[in-house]
Amino acid sequence: MDVNYKKDRRYNTAKFPIRQPWYLTWLIWLLSKIVLLGKKHKVEKINFEGLKPPYLLLSNHMSFIDFELVAMATHPHRVNNVVNIDGYYLRPWLMEWIGAICTRKFTTDLHLVKSIRHVLKRGDILCMYPEARYSPCGTTSYLPDSLGYLAKMNKVPVVVAIHRGNYLHAPFWNFRKKRKAVHHTTLTQILTAEQVASMSADEINAAIASAFVYDEYRYQKENDIRITEPYRAEGMHKILYQCPHCMQESQMASEGTELYCTACGKRWTLNEDGTLTALNGETEFSHVPDWFAWEREQVRLQIERGEYAFSDEVDVHSMPGCWRFEPLGTARLTHDPQNGFILEGFYRDKPYRIQRMPLETNSLHVEYDFPHIKPFDCVDISTENDSFYCFPTKQNVVTKLAFATEIIYLREYAKSRKRRERKAT
Repeated sequence: MDVNYKKDRRYNTAKFPIRQPWYLTWLIWLLSKIVLLGKKHKVEKINFEGLKPPYLLLSNHMSFIDFELVAMATHPHRVNNVVNIDGYYLRPWLMEWIGAICTRKFTTDLHLVKSIRHVLKRGDILCMYPEARYSPCGTTSYLPDSLGYLAKMNKVPVVVAIHRGNYLHAPFWNFRKKRKAVHHTTLTQILTAEQVASMSADEINAAIASAFVYDEYRYQKENDIRITEPYRAEGMHKILYQCPHCMQESQMASEGTELYCTACGKRWTLNEDGTLTALNGETEFSHVPDWFAWEREQVRLQIERGEYAFSDEVDVHSMPGCWRFEPLGTARLTHDPQNGFILEGFYRDKPYRIQRMPLETNSLHVEYDFPHIKPFDCVDISTENDSFYCFPTKQNVVTKLAFATEIIYLREYAKSRKRRERKAT
């Protein structure tokens, strides 16, 4: 059952993007230069000899500054960016004018595939951020298998942009308070058009995955980058939500340079070089991504043991169009391995029920301190024509929900692939 809107103001994502006007490439370049004033940055191109558009540009995602650095690197060529619907909020005319391609995250969008093909056939650069979100921990997030098929279909070179330092400058879990860090972006042509033509989709995926390996904390340590700001740990509990000492979940907090558990009292310091040190007892994880990976493993074990399920009352704001978020009031959000996500509530005296089965959602759009509605954590449950931003009553649970979504999807995808292979034989 869909939401009983008074008027249907859904934004039409099924339209081809315009070709970016040539003068806009210069205007975007100039604005990017202005944004980057006072910030130390370096853009390096690797294996670019003789490379001209069209090509597929895949970029990792750290913060909004990624867009300016990519614009600097690709100038003066025309670029069409794939952008989530919330990027169109209050400015669809502007996004359409610069040639952006609108989509809703983690949905099956067949017209997006057609739009990408349309851009590449006319000889331009198609830029997309395949992780489809800011990196929560400065390491590689989930990459969909569809990338290999997309490259194979379009028969164009594949370029990978990796940003380093952007996460250190503005980590996703506290992007409002900036830190001093050097931005270093590398653009590497990892596959020529001839290589794409000769490789299988699985081989292309393997090449992309290899090029997408990054770790901001390791990069910080190896390059002796010091983050000296006294608030550098504030917000880190949003990604490190489970205490490795007492095993309690959602009881972590952070303040200044310290991370601590409100249940058992254990504390850790985030050092200037990005490492963690326990103030008392054993340092379970000195490397932040190791703690993050351990949490993911705990969720996987809960799912395998049949212990995982989520249910909570959430405050819902939907985004069918681009000009406002519709406040839908409270609803019940549940998530489990059998049924996926179910969102049930009432709006204008009529019930609505939104369900996304495990194989319909390969990852989850998470926001920390969402800027457009209210500064609290939320998850976005999107369908092909609507998006529901759900603010849980329970605190510090959205990171675990993201872990569970990906683990459940990969488990169900593996099962379905085995079934297809058995049928084929």
